[in-house]
Amino acid sequence: MPTVTDVDGNVYHTVKIGTQTWMVENLKTTHYRNGDAIPNEKIAQNWVNLATGAYVDNPNTIDYAKIYGHLYNWFAVKDARNIAPLGWHVPSDSEWATLAEFLGGKSVASDKLRESGTSHWQAPNTGATNSTGFRALPGGYRKLDGGFLPMNDGSIGCYWATDEYSNTKGKECDFNVSDPVLDFVNFAKIAGLSVRCVKD
Repeated sequence: MPTVTDVDGNVYHTVKIGTQTWMVENLKTTHYRNGDAIPNEKIAQNWVNLATGAYVDNPNTIDYAKIYGHLYNWFAVKDARNIAPLGWHVPSDSEWATLAEFLGGKSVASDKLRESGTSHWQAPNTGATNSTGFRALPGGYRKLDGGFLPMNDGSIGCYWATDEYSNTKGKECDFNVSDPVLDFVNFAKIAGLSVRCVKD
């Protein structure tokens, strides 16, 4: 399986789905492409007041980043220094839509993209086949008060798009356990979500 390496040396497998090539793992870089560090903001009150890029790991889950990658705010994915490896980028809302359309529409796309089984998702994870090899994971998210989902919740994976919805909200896609629908959502920029990159 082909791979791509980020600025930190993390290696990601890739998979072609339709006309697009996607990473199979969630992003886990701690630096922008130019080598500048992305701040790791653990303190809730500091996090919710940010208007610049930052990342964090869910402290309730052992080896969180190793499994799920980091959680980033929207400002990190929009930073001009670029969070993605060279030749890659964080997808736009329309690129997520293209992926869903190729799989038969957003009403069925989640099942084809979610990791099957219950190693990471809550049981019974009904319908998930991962037939595309995309392997969407339930990384959860950092909430608007700076807190996190409960330990090993396994119910939702939230992935940023680069689009801006309003001054306070960006766009993202949600994968929910036992739900075939890939949900397109407008969500607060200060939330911490997973990132999956697509090839230029």
